[in-house]
Amino acid sequence: MIPGFAGRPVIFLDVDGPLIPFKARPVGQRRPSGGSAKRQTDKLGNPLLDRLNPDDGRRLLALGCQLVWATTWMAEANEIVSPRLGLPDLPVVDWPDDDEETGRGLHWKTPFLTQWAAGGPFVWLDDEITDADRRWVRARHPGRALLYRVDPYTGLTEADFAVVHRWLQEGEGTV
Repeated sequence: MIPGFAGRPVIFLDVDGPLIPFKARPVGQRRPSGGSAKRQTDKLGNPLLDRLNPDDGRRLLALGCQLVWATTWMAEANEIVSPRLGLPDLPVVDWPDDDEETGRGLHWKTPFLTQWAAGGPFVWLDDEITDADRRWVRARHPGRALLYRVDPYTGLTEADFAVVHRWLQEGEGTV
């Protein structure tokens, strides 16, 4: 658990799908094209960065939790994604280098995120979460956990933030 957030949930964030949806967002829900943001996108060679919604950063910060990158972007999430969302540098889950098989239907991130949470409450926002992951966490994690699958075609929506906010409010008296 990160100092200063004792008792507050950690929110593990994936990038591709939840923050960079596979389908372009409506024009009013993403960074406008042009200007320095466009030049940076071209320089980085990733045109999908224009699909980031700067409002997601504000909404994530407003949840009052410790935000942690749980993405294969690793440290590049702080270099490339955080500034575009108005986020500070965040802790990054350091994935192991091995290709160990996790088992039938279990996402390879699940055991590591559960271990990282160290029994504390956490939310995991990812587009690859399944019921197998939820069952595994329920059986092995003593704290509250919300494994929330974000639609990778739309990315995070107001409805997704409402679910997380409601889950956090429900745990206020027990966290």
